[in-house]
Amino acid sequence: MKAGRILVALLFVVGGIGVLVSGATIYSRFLYSSAFLVLFSWAWTRWVIRGVVFERSSRELRANVGDVLEESYRISNRGRLPMPWVEILNQSTLPFAAGSRLFTLLMGKQRRNYTARTWLTRRGSFQLGPTRITVGDPFGLFTSSREFQSKDTLIVFPMIHEIRSFPTPQGVLTGGQVIRKKSPDVTPHAAGVREYVHGDAMKRIHWPSSARRNRLMVKEFEQDPQAELWIYLDLQQNIHYQQRHKQQEIPFYDMLLRKRPKIDLPPSTLEYSVSIAASLAHYFLNQRRAVGFASAGQTYNVLPAERSERQEAKILETLAFVKADGTLSLAGLVSTQAALLPQGSSVILITPTTRPTLLQAVDDLQLRYLSPIVVLLDVNTFGGPTGTDVLISALKDRRVPVIPIACEDDLPQALSEISSNFKLQELRQWQTPELSLSI
Repeated sequence: MKAGRILVALLFVVGGIGVLVSGATIYSRFLYSSAFLVLFSWAWTRWVIRGVVFERSSRELRANVGDVLEESYRISNRGRLPMPWVEILNQSTLPFAAGSRLFTLLMGKQRRNYTARTWLTRRGSFQLGPTRITVGDPFGLFTSSREFQSKDTLIVFPMIHEIRSFPTPQGVLTGGQVIRKKSPDVTPHAAGVREYVHGDAMKRIHWPSSARRNRLMVKEFEQDPQAELWIYLDLQQNIHYQQRHKQQEIPFYDMLLRKRPKIDLPPSTLEYSVSIAASLAHYFLNQRRAVGFASAGQTYNVLPAERSERQEAKILETLAFVKADGTLSLAGLVSTQAALLPQGSSVILITPTTRPTLLQAVDDLQLRYLSPIVVLLDVNTFGGPTGTDVLISALKDRRVPVIPIACEDDLPQALSEISSNFKLQELRQWQTPELSLSI
């Protein structure tokens, strides 16, 4: 590119000086040639950029941290003039986004295809674009660009760890009477029929009743007597801490060999808490447990307990956007929400707090005949204050299972080890004597 500009500059300077000094014909030709090359190159880039057609697509727009995003790129030259070189620049906000390329000599009526792979290292929402296409002329004098706006949005869910086991009571109402509360899921307890409403699943249609009444009728179900399991995530501001860290880069040879890298969580109590909540929701929903979720940041999120793949998708999508920007403490969240839970349900509290309000939340749950389990992050290892040990001792005095999590802990192992430390009879001690008599 520099050589072409130097050549045109020399022709222009030599031609201009020669015309002024001697007036010879050859110098005027140099001058005219330089002007022609400039005009020709400018027109070339403006013409060929109009014939650029660009397509970008991805098969999946939902993924987890640690997954690989594959995108297909296609650039076509619809014109007849060749492109000496073309640059494709991916301007997505996705960390370490791949896809930028530089091609040489894209002939007229020709196209190029390629696949870009990006390892996902951060949760959230990301636009797959925009993409800037830049072309140049044969002499490297001018460039012309077009920007193709983003069409798709990628949502990256939190990292999910495979948990082997986790302690939780099976519910004090197992085998008891049906809970007289309508359920959006199909359960063994049919309650009656009602008229079909747009959006009802076809499998819930009761065909004999529909034939008798000459209109579509669907079956209604009541909740299973098994107790629910709820995950409460503490998003109160000023209790979460994060150490300084450099964003993890993926080695180039891993990209070439498609070797799945090990993605480490940032040293942040928020990211650890979100990943733990996602992992526990995945674990219990795979066991066909009814799982609910609640958090209170700037947005108050409550997802009623369900036992379906759709519920996992809703929880993960909620966790993809949560921030530690709330004003409501965990005790406040429990006091506003726990009254709506069926007795005997388990509540997993995920928090990095060192404040005694955690004990208030636990006491409130136990008074409501609920079984609390606390996942307590040691903020001192994340750059925060001390005080976690005091809360752990107080929780053990209350016979509440507590799982301490430190920075750089192996989360699958840390969350699974607690199961071996509590035997079945210890789990029953979480329940109050009054409820135990009803089993």
